[in-house]
Amino acid sequence: MTGILLTKSTTPVIGWIASLLGLIMDIIFNVLDLIGIPNIGISIILFTIIVYLLMLPLTIKQQKFSKLSAKMNPEMQAIREKYKNRKDNDSQMQMNAEMQAVYAKYGVSPTGSCVQLLIQMPILFALYQVIYRMPAYVKKIGNAFTALADAIMNGGLLTDFKDTVQNASTYIKDVDNISTNQFIDVLNRVNFSDVSAFAENHNITAGLADISKYNSFLVEGFNLANSPSSVVSTFFNKSAVGNVTIMMVILAIAIPVLSAVTQWINVLLMPKQESNTKKGEAEDTMASSMKTMNMVMPLMSAFFCYTLPAGLGLYWISGSVVRSIQQVVINKYMDKIDLNDLIEKNKEKSAKKIEKMKENQAKLQQYANMNTKGIGGTTNTKNYTQKAKEAASISENKASVSSKPSSGSAKPGSLMAKANMVKEYNERNNK
Repeated sequence: MTGILLTKSTTPVIGWIASLLGLIMDIIFNVLDLIGIPNIGISIILFTIIVYLLMLPLTIKQQKFSKLSAKMNPEMQAIREKYKNRKDNDSQMQMNAEMQAVYAKYGVSPTGSCVQLLIQMPILFALYQVIYRMPAYVKKIGNAFTALADAIMNGGLLTDFKDTVQNASTYIKDVDNISTNQFIDVLNRVNFSDVSAFAENHNITAGLADISKYNSFLVEGFNLANSPSSVVSTFFNKSAVGNVTIMMVILAIAIPVLSAVTQWINVLLMPKQESNTKKGEAEDTMASSMKTMNMVMPLMSAFFCYTLPAGLGLYWISGSVVRSIQQVVINKYMDKIDLNDLIEKNKEKSAKKIEKMKENQAKLQQYANMNTKGIGGTTNTKNYTQKAKEAASISENKASVSSKPSSGSAKPGSLMAKANMVKEYNERNNK
């Protein structure tokens, strides 16, 4: 069963990124195994550091955008205030033009921050998939789970496993049609203390020691595959299977608490908007919403880390610590930057862009004029053709007139006879 893929994420884009990040995680784990410390917890910490360092250029760009946005917000607010009561189309167009000029002055785009977030979000979701499906992405861990799954399935113990292991029935609907890969996912999701107790009761040793060694973190027996809530509930439920110590409970409680604290520190370190006494109602509402979000997010982080596997909580804490360190470094870097010089450089870049746009517009106009001339030439050709047709028609009329009877055949006293007489008179005098 070596080299089995298990159930990797198949979500487009996120699944592709997860496969790449999973390769990084596998390399980290193998390196740790070579030096004698093959541990998922250490792998998660190193993995998080590496990924966030790779995303550092995007983070710096985003922070630079936030810093410049904070500086230009008073100017943007002044423009909005200027056109506050002018809703006609011309005024709105003029307001947009002035706001675009401010964006150009500071060298930022209205969608700059959104684009960077759109790039980062799939990476963060892929990170979650790798941590949550570790046996699918790290070969050695997958092999250990495969050995345990084969021992249980080949021993005909699936029904007993489903009935005795807590939450197993949630994931196992049909014991006769479950595949090895699917059962490994079940083993990775249920409380591993229950799995260990089940394996000991049925004298199963295959893969168990390796999984315990890979998953234990800081406190012996504390398994990162278990959720902190299950560790605490097992400790206080004396009838529950599994041996949980007070140190394991302390670590289980520390994970969600540290997650909330590190998230809160992240919020404190984020760049603050410059105060503006002329804020409008919309800005006040937005500021209030952001303040609420900053208070709620750490609490949500604590809740998720308490109910989800401890490995995800460790990743969350590691990510928050790395982001906090990055933020401190970036803040010092941004403080050293002379924003006025940066604005001047942005003005030069903006002027070059505008000049290039003008050149492109001039080329387009020249191209349009060439097309117009071509169209004009076609029109002239049509005119010449029309004139030729008119000339041919006139010639035909003349030929028709010349083929009419001469004056001799005209009726005496008629208008035609008189006209012929005048014509003959003129011809004689003109000779």
